[in-house]
This record gives sequence, C-alpha cells and structure tokens, in this order.
Amino acid sequence: MGEVLSQSEIDNLLKALSTGELDIEEAKNTDDKQVKNYDFARPAKFSKEHLRTLEIIFEHFGRLLVTNLPAYLRKSVTVDVVNSEVVIYSEFSNALSNPVLLGVVGMQPLEGNVIMEIASNLGYAIVDRLLGGAGNPLEKEREFSEIELSILERIFSICVSLLQEPWGNVVKISPILERIETNSQFAQIISPSETIAIVTLNIKVGDVEGLMNMCLPFDTLEPVIDKLNTKYWFSTMKEKDGNSYEDTIESIISRAKVPMKAVLGTCKINVSDFVNLQVGDIIRVNRKVDEELEVYVGNIRKFMALPGCSSDDKYAVRVTEVIREESE
Repeated sequence: MGEVLSQSEIDNLLKALSTGELDIEEAKNTDDKQVKNYDFARPAKFSKEHLRTLEIIFEHFGRLLVTNLPAYLRKSVTVDVVNSEVVIYSEFSNALSNPVLLGVVGMQPLEGNVIMEIASNLGYAIVDRLLGGAGNPLEKEREFSEIELSILERIFSICVSLLQEPWGNVVKISPILERIETNSQFAQIISPSETIAIVTLNIKVGDVEGLMNMCLPFDTLEPVIDKLNTKYWFSTMKEKDGNSYEDTIESIISRAKVPMKAVLGTCKINVSDFVNLQVGDIIRVNRKVDEELEVYVGNIRKFMALPGCSSDDKYAVRVTEVIREESE
C-alpha cells in the first residue's frame, strides 16, 4: 500500500502546483514504468553468457592462427576478437560485399554448417604472398579466379582444422571445409529469419588488415547451448590442465631423432702427415683398446661405453656408465 499523505502535505502540494514550483508533467514522468520492447523477429536465443563464451573460444582460435599462419605466409600475423553480436541471417547476408570469401564449414557431429567469412583484401594479400609477392592487396577489387580460389582453399582448410582444439572444451568436433563461395546467394545455409551469433576477429597479415566473421547459427549450436557458459568451459579446462598436453609432448619427443657418436680417441698430427696418408697407415690415438669410450648425444657427453661388435658383425658399444651431469 502506498504512503498516505496528511492534510498539511496535501495543502503544500496544491500550493506548489498553483505557484508553479511543481510541474505536473514532470511528476507524471517519475511514475512511468520502464517498458522494454521485445523484438519477436529476433528472439533472445543467445544470452550474454553465450556470447562471452564464444569470444573465449575464438580468442583461443586467434592464438592458434597467430602460431600457425606465419609458417605458410612467411609474414607476421596478429588476431584480435573485436565483437560478438546476435542478428538474423538476412542481416548478415545483406551486409556482405561482392566479391566475398565465404567458407561453408561442417561441424560434425553437430548438424548444419557455420560460415567463415574473410575480407576480400586479406584474400588478395594471401594469394599474392603465397605466389611469391610482398603480400599486397589489389587496388581495385575483382572476382577471384579458379586458381586463386584453389590457393585460398588451402588456407581456409588450415583455419578450419584449427577450430577443433578451441571447441574441445565444449564438444569434440571434426570441422571440415565443404566449399568456398564468392556469392552470398549460394551460401544460404539457413532460413533468412533464423537467429545467428557473429564473432568478429580482426586479422593483420603484415601491413594488410581485415576482418574475419564467424557466423554461428543457433540451430547448429542448440544441442550444446547449455555448455556455452564460462562456468562449464573453465571447469572442463581445469580438469584437462594436469596432463592435457603431456601425452602429446611425450609422443612427439619419443619420435625425435638425435645424433649419437662414440669417440674412439683423438690425436694430433702434422698437416704434411695428414696430406700424405695412404691406405694401411696407422694413426695412434690417445686411448687403449680396453679403455671406455665417451658417447655423445648431440654435443652432450651422456655415456661411457666399451667398443665391440653386434651379432650381425656391425660396430657397437656396450654402455657401462650413465653420466648424469650434462657437459659439452
């Protein structure tokens, strides 16, 4: 129940109204309830929490681009997430320029597709760089040729393959580039009125700067929409922190090849003696036959060993001591 005014308070209010000290219209405005318009053509399927999680995912994706693309482009690459928003698909497709570079990406096991749009000036610069140029965009835009699209398909495929790791905390996907379109009319993956989330990344290759837009339809993400929250994302990430890369690193190291050598001995001779060496000459080294040899892994002395032969009459050494202190 509202507060009841006394007679004196009522008299004071009437006096203030008659003298103009109180504006009746201003008093009415203070009681107006704030009503928020709801757009039924664009229902709020993505919350701010969903968009924030998508930004985190694509920040991880951006770091992978920075690490991997320079190996192919031989240029420095920087990537920043600049924006995320919710629109309907028709607004996204109508805003596309012509020509445009659209990669239609499958996100198995999720149904449907997502779209990866790269600014055309970046496309021209990438083609120029891969063909041996300085990586400059065209002064006047034109349609991409079939050869240029074949070259860009390689870069698109690399970018698409990098999506797997950032999405791993939400869902294990096997992304694949299905096709590249240069006309937005041929990339109608969903109904024009469907809701999509757009994450915009700013990419700089050398001195050329452009945008990459990731178009993510709600229908595609609906099966995992509950996992698109920072609480779930971070909790999943922490569970993997303990040994997330341990197995991978161990596997890579185990396949690494390093040179090994056993030094039979050393000696010093004159240059004239070295030049006149003949078959059958004997060089006396500073080590006896029964002395242990030094075994080097790379340039590091790691073992002591005795020389001998293997079962198939090949030279071999038998390790007798492991040297713990590394010394070159």
